[in-house]
Amino acid sequence: MEGEGKMGLVYEEITLKNASDVSNCDRGLIKKSEIRQITVQALVDTGASTVVITEEIREKLGLVIRGKRPATLANSRKEMCKVTDAVEIIWKNRSTMIPALVVPGNGKVLLGAIPLEAMDLIVDPSKQVLIGAHGEEIMTYIMCA
Repeated sequence: MEGEGKMGLVYEEITLKNASDVSNCDRGLIKKSEIRQITVQALVDTGASTVVITEEIREKLGLVIRGKRPATLANSRKEMCKVTDAVEIIWKNRSTMIPALVVPGNGKVLLGAIPLEAMDLIVDPSKQVLIGAHGEEIMTYIMCA
């Protein structure tokens, strides 16, 4: 189903990993096979700011709650949502680490604007898939004074 769009929606397969586990593996504290991870179909949502996951996924990944913050859901309802420690998001050959927002209920995983920007990705509206904003080359812009 990679990149399969339905009614203008774009879904992409992404892998989510517990970023603390990744760091512990890099340090030799745990084996690679012990990194908690899950592969999911995520709705690419440029109207969402971050990555949004469910409580079930948070538990499977063992992500620690670092706080709460208000969020406006797609139905315009305001909710206090949990904010986790970092999750690594992997799409094809690109990755980034960012805290996740946990929404109540059994919603969809959303891949929002901040992780898309961090991975230098945009939505190709004609093909309804993610593509590199600068082709295969990943560009990072740094503003210096």
